[in-house]
Amino acid sequence: MLSRTADHLFWMARYMERAENTARMLDINLKALLLPQTAEQEARAQRSVLRISELETAFAQRYDEPTHEHVLHFMVADSTNPSSIHSCLQAARENARAVRGTLTTEWWETINDTWLEFNERIASGQATHNPGALFEWVKFRSHLSRGVTIGTALQDDAFLFTQLGTYLERADNTARILDVRFADVEPNSRDAARQLEDFYYWTSILSSVSALEIYRKVYRDVVTPARVVELMILNQQMPRSLLASLEGVCTNLAMLRTSGSNQCERFAGKLRAELVYSDIRQIFEAGLHAYLTQFLARVFELGNLVARTYLMLPVA
Repeated sequence: MLSRTADHLFWMARYMERAENTARMLDINLKALLLPQTAEQEARAQRSVLRISELETAFAQRYDEPTHEHVLHFMVADSTNPSSIHSCLQAARENARAVRGTLTTEWWETINDTWLEFNERIASGQATHNPGALFEWVKFRSHLSRGVTIGTALQDDAFLFTQLGTYLERADNTARILDVRFADVEPNSRDAARQLEDFYYWTSILSSVSALEIYRKVYRDVVTPARVVELMILNQQMPRSLLASLEGVCTNLAMLRTSGSNQCERFAGKLRAELVYSDIRQIFEAGLHAYLTQFLARVFELGNLVARTYLMLPVA
């Protein structure tokens, strides 16, 4: 397969997954607003969304204050923000269009229709009047795109690069979703401890990643931070966990093996092995925020290795 085609497929999948996970993260933030909190706590929650997405500087160039309305528009509909849902769906559509001949008709139409309908929903004001419904729609369209891909695509290298992009992006975004409330507090501070014990926050985390029923099935007990983190990081059977995502990355890298891919496979394998043999107590002792920050840095490095090994462009 040409590197150019692989690059478009890889990023098409990453952008679709990123749009979904941005919707999930914003949904957590939206639900948090329903709880009693001070103006300072609300502003901190908005800053956390920007900080964990590494968008504070870009946001500050366009808005004076991180109000809920400003952050919502910036993360959903702002075309100048490359990580907004708008930009992600547009980029996914443009990458799909570039390799239109590689995609099945259903695959292309799903991605194209998603982009067109998203614009209609934004024009109707849904992002302002009913953002929760918009987030659910984005998640549904991402699910539909994956289902059409699996159900109609020839499972060749094109399919494998799509899967690789999906799993790599999911690993990155699951870590960010877990870390969103810790990004704006000092490690080991009283605020960090309060966030860690916030029952409603951890319940909203599970709900936002469609894992509340899975949690009840696995643990059959009250929601606790340690068990949520264990489920989201170390449980291989949980589809959106870090370990399940790295399993998907390693599986697809093995099937895309070339004479020059050893370094990339080794790096991914080491990261997966560390998750397999991690202990939840060690993660909390080291500090959840510190652990997730280090994981995100290594996933970024893995993305660069994939780009240098298979694709045309470095990760941006």
